[in-house]
Amino acid sequence: MSRIAIVSAMHPELAAVLAWLPQTQKHTVAGREFVLGRWHGHDVVAVLSRIGKVAAATTATVLIERFDVRQVLFTGVAGGVAPLAQVGDVVVASAFMQHDMDASPLFPIYEVPLYGRSHFATDAVLTAELALAAKAALAQGVLDAADLTDMGMDNGQVNRTVQVHQGLIISGDRFVSTRLESQRLQQALPAALAVEMEGAAVAQVCHDYGVPFAAMRTISDRADDDAHADFLKFVDQVASRYSAAILDHFFTQRSR
Repeated sequence: MSRIAIVSAMHPELAAVLAWLPQTQKHTVAGREFVLGRWHGHDVVAVLSRIGKVAAATTATVLIERFDVRQVLFTGVAGGVAPLAQVGDVVVASAFMQHDMDASPLFPIYEVPLYGRSHFATDAVLTAELALAAKAALAQGVLDAADLTDMGMDNGQVNRTVQVHQGLIISGDRFVSTRLESQRLQQALPAALAVEMEGAAVAQVCHDYGVPFAAMRTISDRADDDAHADFLKFVDQVASRYSAAILDHFFTQRSR
């Protein structure tokens, strides 16, 4: 049976996931604790990648080289860039790119040197499964706009239905936290739904190894001037529960 990796960048994002793995083995490699367990009969290894593209790439490489994973799932939070990606929504990535990659004039802006591409697509089958799981969790009321209302983060959208989106997520080694920077990203990369700091690096490593990769991000903030406050509150109180619920649906679907 192939092993599936579950990766998050921050402790709160991974906490609820680890709660679903009561019987585990732990191994420390490259300063990271890799937790091996089973979820609805599936062999999994969960790990905290730490924040940023280099840390994420290191983690993905160790997972593939040392733990022989055959699929990688990344879960956590992101800032909403597109107007439709509102706080509380889930974005399932169809592709990743680095918004801070610029080797011009040697290569076109955003293109990864010597790859001839700027975008790294996620695995179509794995992504479809993850999107289906997110929609199933939404249908059962796990993802609820009332969570945001209770936290004072609904921005007047109390009756809004939480949505699941699929599309481009962009990554960079910078926490986007001003309205001006968010607007610049929207203008430069109009297809981008959300912004975070790890996914593009993991997508590139998985591309190199031929390992299927999929990722989902719950929108924690609007990547604007209030992002720093909204982000910490959301990660602590909502995001990890959402991740665990969606992954539970994902592994339940696979067990049928």
